[in-house]
Amino acid sequence: MKRRQFIALVGAATLTPLALRAAKTLDYTPGLVADQLAAGKTVFVDFYTDWCSTCRAQGRNIEALRRENPAYDANMVFVKVDWDVHAKSKIARKYRIPRRSTLIVLKGDKELGRNVADPSKSAIKELMDIGLAAANA
Repeated sequence: MKRRQFIALVGAATLTPLALRAAKTLDYTPGLVADQLAAGKTVFVDFYTDWCSTCRAQGRNIEALRRENPAYDANMVFVKVDWDVHAKSKIARKYRIPRRSTLIVLKGDKELGRNVADPSKSAIKELMDIGLAAANA
């Protein structure tokens, strides 16, 4: 194998897991959550902003928990909703989202749990475990 081929192969193998993880987090578009729920999925929704320190802390813990337990990705759909763009959108009104840094878990027509501005790993794990249990029920 030539050096360039080897470097390209190693690079692709290294980046593939990152690309797969990125594909598991969907950026919100109108109707996305409703479509996922209609398909029977359990949906973990993260209302965030890039400039919010609480949102960043929540995001780090969500990603850490997903790495630690692949069952989260296998059983739930993760959706990020940019609060700066969608604060007054239908989804924010429907679920009465009070602010950025709000996390909710949905299944069917029910909200199963919510976390508002608590970035602790334990609180986020508890919410993700609720979603995992619902997905496997």
